[in-house]
Amino acid sequence: MGEQDRRAEAKPAGNPNSRRGRACEPELRKAGGRPGRKWVKVMGQYTELFVGIDVAKRTLEVALSSGESWTVNNDAAAVAGLVKELARRAAALVVLEASGGYEREVWLALLEAGVPVARVNPRDTHHFAQAHRQLAKTDRLDARGLVLFAAQIRPQPDALPDAADEQLKELVMRRQQLTAMLTAERNRHQQAHSAANRRGIQTVIGFLERQRKGIEDAIEKHLRSNATLHEISELLQTATGVRRVVAGTVLALLPELGRLSGRQAAALVGVAPYDRKSGDWDGRSHIFGGRTEVRCALYMATLSAVRWDPHLRAFYQRLIQRGKEKKVALTACMRKLVVMLNAMVKTRTPWSPPCPNLA
Repeated sequence: MGEQDRRAEAKPAGNPNSRRGRACEPELRKAGGRPGRKWVKVMGQYTELFVGIDVAKRTLEVALSSGESWTVNNDAAAVAGLVKELARRAAALVVLEASGGYEREVWLALLEAGVPVARVNPRDTHHFAQAHRQLAKTDRLDARGLVLFAAQIRPQPDALPDAADEQLKELVMRRQQLTAMLTAERNRHQQAHSAANRRGIQTVIGFLERQRKGIEDAIEKHLRSNATLHEISELLQTATGVRRVVAGTVLALLPELGRLSGRQAAALVGVAPYDRKSGDWDGRSHIFGGRTEVRCALYMATLSAVRWDPHLRAFYQRLIQRGKEKKVALTACMRKLVVMLNAMVKTRTPWSPPCPNLA
C-alpha cells in the first residue's frame, strides 16, 4: 500500500471533523446535530461527544462517549489539563454529580473555559443506573453511566455563577455550620453534670457565638457592598417574618427566586405537595425534596408570619377550621409565602398582601 493510499485510509471521507466531512452532513442533520461541532462515531453512527466525570476526593474518573476513559488527580494542575483537553475536543456536554464540594474545582474550571457542564443530583443518576440494570458500582462504571445519562437525558448546562453570589453562599453556609455546632454544644451543656465540663462547654459556646456574630456582620457587609443583592435583601425584608438572616439565606441558596413561576419556586424549596393516587387508592399528598436549608429558614419566618401578618393568620385559621393538621396548614402558609416572595422579586414590589392571584 502506497503512502497516498494509507493517508486516504487514515482520513475516511465520512469523518465530520475533516474537510471531507460534508459527505456526512445529511446524516448529522438527520440526527439533529450541527456539522460544525466535534462528532465521534459510535457503533457505526455519528454522535456528539459526551463526557462523564465521577468525582472522588483525590481522583476524577473520566469517560467519553467515544469509549475512552482515564483517571486524573483531583488537584489544580490535573484539573487544568483535563479542562484543556475537553475544550480541545469540543465536548457537547460534561456531566458530573454534586459530591459534597469535591466537584467544585473542576466544575468551575469547565464553566470558566466555556465547556458545557451540568452538575446533577446523585439521586437522579442513581435511579437512572438502576433503570438500566447497572447494579455493580465502581468509579469507572459510574463515569460510563454518567456518559449515558448525558446522552439520553441531556440536562441543561449550568451557568457560570456570579462571584458575589458564591461568596454570599459560602458565608451563609458557614453560619449554618456554626449554628449546628452551637446547638450540639448547648445540648451537651444541659447534659453535663461536672462543673469543669460545664465551664469548658460554656467557653466553647461563647467562642462559637462570637464566630457566628462575626459571620453575620460579614454577610451584612457583603449585602451592602453589592447593589443588586442589597436591593433584593431590603425588598424581602418588607415581608412579615423575613429578616436579615432569612433574606441572606434565600439570596444565597435560592438565587433562582424571581426567575421562576410560583409553582416552580415552591417545588424548588420543597413545599409543593405531590399527589399519591393509583386506581381506587387515594393516598395523602406529601411534600418531597427541595432545598432543606431554605425550607428551614422559611419555616421559622412562616411561624412569625402566621402570628403577626393578618392575611396569613386568617389563611392559617381557615385551614385549621377545615380540619387540616397544624403542620399541614403551616406548610400551606409557607408555600404561599414562597410564592409571594418570588412574585415580589420578579416585579420588584414590596410586600403588600393580600395576593389571591398568587396562591
